[in-house]
Amino acid sequence: MSIIRPKIKILDEEHKQKILDEAKMILDTQGVFIENHEAIDLFNQHDINHEGSRYFIPPDLINKCLETVPSEITLYDREGNEHISLKEDNVNFDPGSAAIFILDEETGDIREGMSKDFIRFSKVVEQLQYIDAQSTALIYQDVPKETQDWHRLYLALSNCYKPVVTGTFRKESFSIMREMLLACRLSEDDLARKPLAIFDACPSPPLKWSDLTTQSLIDAAKSMIPSEFVSMPLAGASAPITLIGSITQHCAECLAGVVIVQLAKQGAPLIWGGSPAVFDMKQGTTPMGAIETMMINLGDVEIGKYLNLPTHAYMSLSDSKIPDCQAGFEAGMGALLAGLAGINMVSGPGMLDFESTQSIEKLVIDNEIVGMVKRLIQGIEDHGSPFASDILKDYEDSEELLSHPSTLKYFRKELFIPSPIIDRMTRDSWKQMGSKSTRKRAREEAANLLKKRSLKPINQILLKELDNIAKRGLK
Repeated sequence: MSIIRPKIKILDEEHKQKILDEAKMILDTQGVFIENHEAIDLFNQHDINHEGSRYFIPPDLINKCLETVPSEITLYDREGNEHISLKEDNVNFDPGSAAIFILDEETGDIREGMSKDFIRFSKVVEQLQYIDAQSTALIYQDVPKETQDWHRLYLALSNCYKPVVTGTFRKESFSIMREMLLACRLSEDDLARKPLAIFDACPSPPLKWSDLTTQSLIDAAKSMIPSEFVSMPLAGASAPITLIGSITQHCAECLAGVVIVQLAKQGAPLIWGGSPAVFDMKQGTTPMGAIETMMINLGDVEIGKYLNLPTHAYMSLSDSKIPDCQAGFEAGMGALLAGLAGINMVSGPGMLDFESTQSIEKLVIDNEIVGMVKRLIQGIEDHGSPFASDILKDYEDSEELLSHPSTLKYFRKELFIPSPIIDRMTRDSWKQMGSKSTRKRAREEAANLLKKRSLKPINQILLKELDNIAKRGLK
C-alpha cells in the first residue's frame, strides 16, 4: 500500500464552486446554441426557454441531470474482457484523434496517411504495455471521404483488441459503427454492459453544440455507449484570455452536454473532457504543449472531479514537427501532470504539430514516458518496518546488497524497467551499439513490434463479419 499518492491541484474548493455557479449562470442567462432538431425537441418537451436556436438552461435542470450521470465507466476489450476503469484517480492513456498527417519513420517526411499506415499504427498500439486504449488516430485518404469515420473503426477493431476512442464525421455513420461494435458483442444489452468504444463529441466554442456532435451524443446515449466531451475553448480567440475564464467556458459547454445526454437517456454514461488551448499571440497558432494549455486542462479536470464524473484531457502531445527535444519535454510534462491530476483518459501519445500529425516513433517513446508516470503515481510503498536497519546490518557481512533477499524480492516491483528505447548504458556500450539516438532506437523498436504476433488475434468469424459490414458500407 502506498504511503501517499503524488497529486497536483491548481484550484481550491471555493473557486471550483464559483466556476460551477458562473457556468450555470451563463447557461441560464446567455444560453447555448443548439442546431440539432432532435435535441431541440427534447428541450422543447422540457419547456426550456429559448430565442431561436439559443436555449437558456435553468440551473435546477442541470442539477437534476448531473444526479443521473454514472460516476465511473468500465471499458472492455474486443473479446469482452474487462480492460480499464475510468473512475476516481485511475489514469489511462490513448493516442488521441484524429490526425490528418503521419510522420513517415522511413523517409522522415510528413505526408497524408493511408490505410496501411493506420493498420501499422494500430498494431504497434496493441503491443505497447502502457498505452491502455487505442483510437481512430489517423484520417487516411485511400477510402471515400464519406466512409472515413466508420472505416477507421473497422480497421481499429480488426487490428487491435484494446478498447477504442472514436467519433463520427457524418450523422449517417453512427449506425454502421454501432453495427460493428455489436458484432463484437452478444446483444445490445451486452454492448451496453460491456462498452468497447468511446465516442468523442466536440462542442463549438463558444457555447454551441452543432448538429453533428449533438446527434452523436443522442445516438450514443440511446445505446448506452459512453460519450466523451471534447470542449475546445481557445483562450484569447474563442474563449476568455484568462485561464480561469476558459475553464469556466469549458464548464458551461460541458454542462450543456450533460443535459443533452441525460435528456436523451437518463443514466447514459459520459466523460467530462476537452482539448483546450491558449492562442499564441506571436505565431497565431494553438499550442497544445504550452504550459498554460496544460493548466486549463488541469482546471477542467478538477471541475469534472468536483462533479464526480469520469474525466479526460488532451495531454502528452507536442507542437514540434518531429520527435525531438521539444517533443520529449512537452510530452513528458503533459503526461506527468496528467498522471498527478488523476485524469481517467489522457489522449495524446504519438501526436505532433498541434494534433495534426501522428508519429509511430513518438508513440513508442511516449509509451516509456507513460510507464514512468504510472510508476510515479504508484507512490512509495511501506513494505514493513524497519525500513533499512536490518538490511544495512547484512551489508557488513557481504559488502554488497545485489544478492540480498530484499533486493531479489522487491526490485521488479520497486523499479521501472525501461525498454531499449531508454539509454542507460555506459558510454562505451552506447558506442559499441552504434551511438544511436532515442529516435533511431524508437524506429527500430517499432519495426520489431510490427514483426510480433498479435497479443490477441481476432476471431476469424468476427473478422469476416466486420469485413462484410465494411463491404456493405463501401457500396
